[in-house]
Amino acid sequence: MKKQNPLSLLFLIMLIGFVSCKDDTKKVIKTEAVTFTKEGTLTIYKSQTDSILTSLDIEIAESDYETETGLMYRKGMDENQGMLFIFPDVRQHYFHMKNTEFGLDIIFMDEDQNIVSFQENALPFDETLLPSQVPAKYALEVNAGLAEKWLLEVGDRMEFKKD
Repeated sequence: MKKQNPLSLLFLIMLIGFVSCKDDTKKVIKTEAVTFTKEGTLTIYKSQTDSILTSLDIEIAESDYETETGLMYRKGMDENQGMLFIFPDVRQHYFHMKNTEFGLDIIFMDEDQNIVSFQENALPFDETLLPSQVPAKYALEVNAGLAEKWLLEVGDRMEFKKD
């Protein structure tokens, strides 16, 4: 009987182990895109003239999960759409853009639905905290640049209704 070289035997064992551990099939996990669901309408009014600046279809975030997730994992939103956050308390609220793929303007309103502050052009995926500056009850997220386009000012107001 021929004696095996220990190095060639070790090499053969390693080769068999490497080949048997290789997984030829790649698992693809399919996820469904998160899409906009209209849950109400919102109108923004100019404070000085009480004229309508714009009307939007809104998705409403009220639960803890909805407010924590917001518009994360979405590809975008139409110009006539927004997400309204309704908080259980009036206080300073903070947002960030983690896992948010498109720029946003965040408009903060008090309990009387008057605009009290806003954060414009929040950058996608940026984890910097974006505060409401003053206590707020509501926040509205819209596509970046719309606050400037609508010439929004502190004191303008909104009204919304659920479907």
